[in-house]
Amino acid sequence: MSNAYEELEQVQANFVPLSPLSFIERTAKVYPKRISIIHGKRRYTWEETYARACQLADALFKRGIGKGDTVAIMGANTPETYEAHFGVPMSGAVLNALNIRLDAATIAFILDHAEAKVLLTDKEFSPTIKAALEICEAKPLIIDIDDVLADGGNLLGVMDYEEFIRSGHPNFDWQLPTDEWQALSLNYTSGTTGNPKGVVYSHRGAYMNSIGNAMAWDMNQGPVYLWTLPMFHCNGWCFPWTVAAYGGTNVCLRNVSAAGIFDAISNYKINHFCGAPIVLGMVINATEEEKKAI
Repeated sequence: MSNAYEELEQVQANFVPLSPLSFIERTAKVYPKRISIIHGKRRYTWEETYARACQLADALFKRGIGKGDTVAIMGANTPETYEAHFGVPMSGAVLNALNIRLDAATIAFILDHAEAKVLLTDKEFSPTIKAALEICEAKPLIIDIDDVLADGGNLLGVMDYEEFIRSGHPNFDWQLPTDEWQALSLNYTSGTTGNPKGVVYSHRGAYMNSIGNAMAWDMNQGPVYLWTLPMFHCNGWCFPWTVAAYGGTNVCLRNVSAAGIFDAISNYKINHFCGAPIVLGMVINATEEEKKAI
């Protein structure tokens, strides 16, 4: 027998699908001038990062990318990779962050299995991507990430990332998913016992894990987070969305080293970073020349 409470309907005032995309929209409104990303000499505020993510979403949308499509990225820890964690799902598509350490054959398998429609690729990894594209069946639209801090490489795409997002509007009217179970990102295992296996995050799952990160870490508003953890690794353990939720600053570290970590901590007053034991070992075993007073 039903009761009065069971007859209450879900409406916009009392129910919104959970998605980490809501984090960046809120932070851009509440902390628009707070620094969102630092990468070398580049600095962005939250209103700028939000606008760039919207531009990416609109640029993808204008090229027919939407719900159910896969957008892959072969990226280092740079602003472009961070923006893709928002801009790609804003278009309705699914983000597939590729492990930059995989060989060409494995990358080719993933591009085919994921049916990638677009590939954003950092020029430093062009040798692997060029070889992968020669053997895979997928024919994604190639967009280059031309990072000045990249260690060599060539441009392979029809245009670079900055030109691509200029075709999008910073006020793109993106929408939250109607169903929070909708796919947000696709990650692959390394394939040590066979071909890689795809693992899908839902919008709800990524939202909950992002909040869980902050709760487990007792993270306060405005953290200064150093990207020692690759953003391709389980979507940086969902920390791209966690930092946005808490209005923090992302300090990008393209190449992880003891000197780079100590420099960043000293220069930017880092108070959070993640790392595997090998990364923590770098810090513990740093030479006197690599260490900095903090």
